[in-house]
Amino acid sequence: MFASMNAIGQRRATSAVRHGVLLLAAIVAFVLAVPRLAAGQPDDAMVQITCQRRVVEGMPIRWTGDDIRLLGRDGRLWDFDLRAAATLRKTSDRFRPYSLSEFRAALLRELGGGYEVTGTAHYLVAHPRGQRDRWAERFEELYRSFARYFSVRGLRLATPRFPMVAVVSRDRAEFDQRMAAYGALKCPALDEESLAATHSSGVDGYYRIDTNRINLYDMGGKPDSARWQANASVLIHEATHQTAFNTGVHSRYAIPPRWLAEGLAMLFEAPGVYDSHNHPQLADRVNREWLRVFRQSLAPRHRPESLAAMVASDDLFRVNPSAAYAEAWAMSFFFVENEPAKYARYLQRTATRPAFAAYSAAARKADFTAIFGSDWRMLESRLLRYLAGLP
Repeated sequence: MFASMNAIGQRRATSAVRHGVLLLAAIVAFVLAVPRLAAGQPDDAMVQITCQRRVVEGMPIRWTGDDIRLLGRDGRLWDFDLRAAATLRKTSDRFRPYSLSEFRAALLRELGGGYEVTGTAHYLVAHPRGQRDRWAERFEELYRSFARYFSVRGLRLATPRFPMVAVVSRDRAEFDQRMAAYGALKCPALDEESLAATHSSGVDGYYRIDTNRINLYDMGGKPDSARWQANASVLIHEATHQTAFNTGVHSRYAIPPRWLAEGLAMLFEAPGVYDSHNHPQLADRVNREWLRVFRQSLAPRHRPESLAAMVASDDLFRVNPSAAYAEAWAMSFFFVENEPAKYARYLQRTATRPAFAAYSAAARKADFTAIFGSDWRMLESRLLRYLAGLP
């Protein structure tokens, strides 16, 4: 038994050495083929990586040591550990996203029977068969609303590089099953604990920065019913996230402070923001639920340090999510309504940070105070006074 196991160990060692030699040769060939990336500069080349039976083709956007970040042809962000890769080779001098037909075919293969994919100007919406009218145009209308909102505020939006994908599951059970199956876009994959943290149980929809997709499910109900309204709120919130990260308002390579991203999405939940033509009054732009939470739970014990803490860290979202969301909405609404030009500059500042760079508490504070000033006490006083006076 010992001799047999030793022989197996020798064969495995030999195989590992052979794999290491082949991978080293592939990396050398890759460096020669894509020298700009190896020198720390971006490159438009397209490469193919095979890792744990997973084959991905895309554009390398960052390479540090054994880690390589890849933008897939479908817009997904991948993170590969080259030590686990089986092959690495250059396939083209130019990055080429999937065509619409390739996108649609890939979605249909993934989702299986019973689904169809409807295309709009900016979206590919996968939904149960026969439900085109229930979903597709709603996403596109939200995109147009988002574009109008920022155009009147002087913020020029970039054209999305990829069709934005939304997957609508037919019910909650299918949504939960699909959510559990996605996992992280890493090779080797994250451990189970990290994967569990990727998704929160009980959520009704989400946008993931790595997949660049929205996932939600059909809650049922007719228009104007409570279920329809709940579905609409989820759709609006997640579509705002997705549109912001695909038009340059936020960057998928330099994640903004969470209060900024969530605050913007909650702004759009109000009818006066996502449908200002039919709801033109200030009162229509107020997110009533989060104003109520802020007034009842936060305002009585609010301190200037509360603002500084939200700016410096995302910790409150982990410790007290309800308080964090209420604070994020309050700050965002205050800045949008009172200092829209500064708010737009702050969005631009956070969206143009260096790609994949750490964002320390000190840097977050410095970016914020460069736009809004460092008098936390005065800022808090103005915030509380304004929110207290809202109709």
